[in-house]
Amino acid sequence: MLIEHAAMYVNDLEAARDFFIKYLGGHANDGYHNTTSGFRSYFISFDGGPRLEIMTRPEMKDQDKPLNRTGYAHIAFSTGSKEKVDELTNRLKADGYETVSGPRTTGDGYYESCIVAIEGNQIELTE
Repeated sequence: MLIEHAAMYVNDLEAARDFFIKYLGGHANDGYHNTTSGFRSYFISFDGGPRLEIMTRPEMKDQDKPLNRTGYAHIAFSTGSKEKVDELTNRLKADGYETVSGPRTTGDGYYESCIVAIEGNQIELTE
């Protein structure tokens, strides 16, 4: 069995779509809009992996997102090399995104960095 897609709600749908395209090489579909409920979404495709559905709807609650909480913690993207992790981390830092860890080799052997992006959600970059 394979993961087909993961989904996340966001307030600014276009900004989230643009982030995944600009920094992580995603490709968005034309989007979906349910005019009755106000629900809108995009599916973002990446090379060789599951898709990400980003969604929004009117009147959502945007609660605090502490990094250490139950539930989904982050989404990880493999860049292909340590050098690319370093390069993308530096690019995101230069563009004003918060780095919460790394780049570093973790105790379980991953070379990674973690960035807070997309409305307080954590993105992990691995080799």
